[in-house]
Amino acid sequence: MKVWLTLCISKPVMKRASWSAVIVGAILISINHGNAILKGDVDFTRVLQMCLTVIVPYMVSTVSSVSTLLSAERGFQLEAPMKRAV
Repeated sequence: MKVWLTLCISKPVMKRASWSAVIVGAILISINHGNAILKGDVDFTRVLQMCLTVIVPYMVSTVSSVSTLLSAERGFQLEAPMKRAV
């Protein structure tokens, strides 16, 4: 668990996750809240929803990056090809 958390806060993982969160978050905010933003109908609840909209891709990217790094460290273990019955 300590290794996992250390990788989560490592600079490369945080940088990649931040870029993913900014790009994906901006797209999702414009899709989900674009009309409200254009109308000026933004209250505290909507701002909270927009923050969560950015946090989700950050977390997904972080988990994916850490999982990939740990898999690469252990080496990819491919399953043996299945033998056909003759």
